[in-house]
Amino acid sequence: MDIKDIIRNIEARREAWYTVSQAIGHRPELGNEEFFAQQTLTEALRNEGFQVTEGVADTPTSFEAVYDSGNNGPHIGYMSEYDALPDIGHACGHNLIGTQSIAAAVALKEAVDTYGGAVYVYGTPAEETNGAKVTMADAGLFDHLDAAMMAHPASDYVRSGSSQAMDAIELRFYGKSAHAAAAPEQGINALDAVIQTFNGINALRQHIPSHARIHGVIPDGGTAANVVPDYASARFYVRASDRATTDQLADKLHRTAKGAALATGARLETSNYEFSYDEMRTNGPLSDLFTDSLVSLGIPETEILTDRDGTGSIDMGNVSLRCPAIHPYVKISDTAVNGHTHEFREAALSDRGFEGMMTGAKALALTGFKLLSDPASLQAVKQEFQKK
Repeated sequence: MDIKDIIRNIEARREAWYTVSQAIGHRPELGNEEFFAQQTLTEALRNEGFQVTEGVADTPTSFEAVYDSGNNGPHIGYMSEYDALPDIGHACGHNLIGTQSIAAAVALKEAVDTYGGAVYVYGTPAEETNGAKVTMADAGLFDHLDAAMMAHPASDYVRSGSSQAMDAIELRFYGKSAHAAAAPEQGINALDAVIQTFNGINALRQHIPSHARIHGVIPDGGTAANVVPDYASARFYVRASDRATTDQLADKLHRTAKGAALATGARLETSNYEFSYDEMRTNGPLSDLFTDSLVSLGIPETEILTDRDGTGSIDMGNVSLRCPAIHPYVKISDTAVNGHTHEFREAALSDRGFEGMMTGAKALALTGFKLLSDPASLQAVKQEFQKK
């Protein structure tokens, strides 16, 4: 078989993949509530001969699907996302991501039969909040993979780049209420502790790397101006280009909060309110294979941007520390649309969006085919991962 067979396989199921992407797109579900999407995707995979296990890594709406040749060979994994956003539905295009990955995996079945190895699809819920790739990576589900891939919809074609490691930290200060005018000396102001923490973080900014970010909000700060607040809280994201620096900054934030608690007399409790994400480490040779696949599909190389702003954080980063991984972007709109907007949701449901998804599915499948059929390409991917 050759690349024409891969493309033919995806085109032969065009109507089925359109139905799946539209069904999920028109029935958006929030993270860890994606039972309809899980059922829709796993049913399609079972119909294609995949063995499916639902609820892996103690996450009810996740799944692992595998088509195994029974012979030695590479293990290729595709990540499938399918959670939506509150109020605006699939405004990040996860209805396309989920469908795209299963389309690529199904197209790779025949190559697995020919060359050996196995192809996997991982249903990874709640990317927008508590990304399940974190717990799945911690459980070792990706350790056996020779490559892990997904492609995100966007306004442009963009090579897989970097993302920042991130901790989501909540600070809770407990003080003592009092009448703010009649007896303020009897109170312990929890809001003062929050404000001092922010002041301490702002002073700290002079001494953090330029790539790092610390940004926060105050969800609770009291309810009445004439009452000394006995409870206040703050939530921060701490980000940096690598896990070690992020850990150092998180420690500084905790020490700043402890100092504020000591100064005001408040009691401090801390916790992580979302999972911690590691930095995305793109595998260069694997990324090049994906770019070459796009070019072979008629996308001019000049239209594939070389990098993407890496100031955000994605749970694919946790995967990239376990196995060679990429997270490129594929074009679904001919006009600029920003993610997490009504306009992006409409693009993800449009015919143009579907065509972009089909291009992404073909490129993902062709990248997997290259790894299965060309030992030199596979070795280059493995060597870079081992080096990093």
